[in-house]
Amino acid sequence: MTTQPPYLAIAAELRRRVQVGELGPGDRLPSTRAITREWGVAMATATKALAVLRQEGLARPEPGVGTVVVPVAKGAGGLGGTAAPLVREEIVAAGLELADTEGLHALTMRRVATRLGVSTMALYRHVPGKPELIRLMTDAACGEVPLGPVPAHWRTGLEQGAHWLRDVYARHPWLAHAMASYTRPVATPNAMAYTEWMLRALRGTPLTAVQKLHTHLAIFAYVQGLSMADDLEAQARQDSGISDGEWMEQNEPRFDAIQSGGAYPELSSVTSIDWFGLDLRTLFEFGLGRTLDGIASLIDETSG
Repeated sequence: MTTQPPYLAIAAELRRRVQVGELGPGDRLPSTRAITREWGVAMATATKALAVLRQEGLARPEPGVGTVVVPVAKGAGGLGGTAAPLVREEIVAAGLELADTEGLHALTMRRVATRLGVSTMALYRHVPGKPELIRLMTDAACGEVPLGPVPAHWRTGLEQGAHWLRDVYARHPWLAHAMASYTRPVATPNAMAYTEWMLRALRGTPLTAVQKLHTHLAIFAYVQGLSMADDLEAQARQDSGISDGEWMEQNEPRFDAIQSGGAYPELSSVTSIDWFGLDLRTLFEFGLGRTLDGIASLIDETSG
């Protein structure tokens, strides 16, 4: 019986780790020093083991990183090969898909690389890091559906712009969190185009420049707030595994016990309506209408 050389046995074990997913595309393989410690072999043996994997096309050296796992080529049946050259749009699309399905917290350069079947280092040749990737994803999300021409009347325009933004957030729930900062807004052409569009809707009004900007930001904040609530509600349903109605049914005795002392008569009077059920879409339309009513009052006052 022929004994397998130690370097081949080590290469076989590392190959197994890649095949079962313990090591993914872009992951760093153990260094020669780590191999000598784990298997108790000489440095030359460790070097030969890694050389076998490189010859098979399973691994390659990455400057400043070490030896990393090479992705399976698209359409290839086995390990190794060379993947098709990446383009930045592919990276952004993969990031969008990941964030849409799992949330912004799940977005990492490594996860995106795994989806694309490339090394993590390969992404950095096109996108310098996660913040820039999120910026590019934000721009792509805001550029999916055009806003169309600005309506003649300011109220119709602001209402249309609010619904457009609401729809963008509905398609990409993570986006409301990514665009949460007002003092540090996301600098992307498509996000800035939305601001430009909303300001054009106010162009024929007597509002000052500051009032126009505040009007836009007030509507932006309103849409964003309810969209973030949508995302939190969806996350709660996912985490709990029960519907909103089931949750209310389970917690109704607790609410009844708190209100039974009579300390909240107004709350009791409105929540006792049998047919009332809170719907965020209805709440959105109600709040948007009242916000626009307030802006209309401001425009009337300014006109006087």
